[in-house]
Amino acid sequence: MDRPVSDGGETPASVESIASWRTAWFVLAILTISYGSPLLIVVGLKPIQEGLGTERSVVALVVALVWIGTGLGGIFMGWLADRIGVRATVAIGACMTAAGLVLSSLGWIWALVVGHALMGLLGNAGVYPPLLIYVSRWFDRRRGTAIALISSGQYIAGVIWPAFFERAIASIGWQMLMTGYAVLVVVTILPATLLLKPVPVAPQYLPRTSIKEQPFGGLHPNLIQVLLCVAAFCCCIPMAVPQAHLVAFCTDVGISPTRSATMLSVMLAAAFMARQAWGALADRVGGLRTILAGSALQALAIVAFSLTQDEAGLFVIAAAYGLGFAGIIPAYSVAIRDVFPSAEASWRMPLTLFAGMSGMAGGSWFAGLLYDHFGSYAPAFMAGVVFNIVNLLLIGFLVLRLPNIQAAHRYPATNN
Repeated sequence: MDRPVSDGGETPASVESIASWRTAWFVLAILTISYGSPLLIVVGLKPIQEGLGTERSVVALVVALVWIGTGLGGIFMGWLADRIGVRATVAIGACMTAAGLVLSSLGWIWALVVGHALMGLLGNAGVYPPLLIYVSRWFDRRRGTAIALISSGQYIAGVIWPAFFERAIASIGWQMLMTGYAVLVVVTILPATLLLKPVPVAPQYLPRTSIKEQPFGGLHPNLIQVLLCVAAFCCCIPMAVPQAHLVAFCTDVGISPTRSATMLSVMLAAAFMARQAWGALADRVGGLRTILAGSALQALAIVAFSLTQDEAGLFVIAAAYGLGFAGIIPAYSVAIRDVFPSAEASWRMPLTLFAGMSGMAGGSWFAGLLYDHFGSYAPAFMAGVVFNIVNLLLIGFLVLRLPNIQAAHRYPATNN
């Protein structure tokens, strides 16, 4: 068995080991497969809209249902994982994701809506939130780096799958592709659940810190939770617009579908490369300050999207946008673990994820609605900037009121 990290007694022993990093990389592989499922409808947004004879806002609403379902279902699945184990919840999630894809492939609007709601509520919700909590408990010193690593599954999926999906939709159609991907999810993720090991127990001689000793800056703990949830909602509304509509936006301005799908891959590849740096930053300065920096960069990129239609310029902006937003969502999980004890992670982390994914859902649907009304994505980008400013104000307030978070983060072993 791998031994916990220690430095000879001068520093408290760590729960981290070589096995911790093996676990993180293994979870990353699972999430790379899982995150491909919602990307399918993003790449196929226009063909699906045309095939069903509906408005773009309807298909955008389906994308929104995946996000909000993942967040809402994640609260229950995080609780359930503490009772029946992460293996069981991830297995349930894989089966429900596959079932949702098969239902969506039937070719009716109601089937697409119900299938993607199922895919979010019981599918991705059973995979990502429980695995996020699971990995956070394998780490105490480099938790930010580890969370950033596994959260990069979304971006690795974004690099691997869009170009493949675009070609597959052109050759076999989106319905057959959904069915095929459902089979892939089942045959890869279900066997992988058997290799998830129990979380290591922290050394009993580590000092413990009660919730009353946490640095709340004079604010009630639940008020901090509310502020974090509102901030997550506000930052994810602008975050959703390029992620859900970039391919459609680019084809609207005359860029080919293949180049548009490549642009999505470039954006998510940049996010993957930057996310590791954001994770390292969170280990040094804490989750809240990392959110603040990432949100500021995201706001600048959103403004640039609203002002550019040139293909080369959009490639640059897409990459810059990926660099900016990459660290925001993992940093919320780090901030929760910075402020609150490990025992509360099973509900506080999924609750914050739910708020963020509700913002992703709202932003995706709202952008489609504004497009249907104005015939352009410019109003959606500018509305996103307003929400981004609200996020900056809320996180800035918490950074000022919780000055001891960075010090607490430097000694995470006391609060594992």
